[in-house]
Amino acid sequence: MTSAAEPTRCPWAGITDTLYARYHDEEWGVPKSDDRAMFEKLILEGFQSGLSWLTILKKRENFRKAFHGFDAKRIARYDAKDMARLLADPGIVRNRLKVEATIDNARALLNLQERTGFATFLWAFLDGRPQINEHRSFKTVPSETAMSKAISKALKAEGFRFVGPTTVYAFMQATGMVNDHLVSCLRYAPCAQLQRTFKAP
Repeated sequence: MTSAAEPTRCPWAGITDTLYARYHDEEWGVPKSDDRAMFEKLILEGFQSGLSWLTILKKRENFRKAFHGFDAKRIARYDAKDMARLLADPGIVRNRLKVEATIDNARALLNLQERTGFATFLWAFLDGRPQINEHRSFKTVPSETAMSKAISKALKAEGFRFVGPTTVYAFMQATGMVNDHLVSCLRYAPCAQLQRTFKAP
């Protein structure tokens, strides 16, 4: 008698890592509507550029501590002393351009929030409805789409940096704006259900 098969996850490189598997099972693809949470995710996706997401995930708590819980109002006031502190912090990715972009992005976020919420701004591109895809192979999952290009362009116009179409699409996948779990994945159906009942801000 054979034992029950192990749950099938998306075949990400490194998915056997416990931390990565937990992220996949509990966070990736779950729709978010909180400004702070979405700001954090956008910043971390920017830092991930050129690196693996697992590298960023392992440093995420350090990032949260270093950037004061991704409090945009506080980050927007960072000065040369804060810049020096961050570039000396081995717990994060010490890339000057990305650190500077984080400060600029906090200021852009605050300016945007004077007109509308950050999450509201983003979800408006999808009319508040997550896109539920039906990929059966990672070969068909795009790295960017016409929608991610449009959002990237709009964010850049608002003053955001490190928000290219590929970074934005990874952000959309992570925040449940699209469901790119493979249909065979244990998280596809649960995320699809959450997305169908999601109410955008």
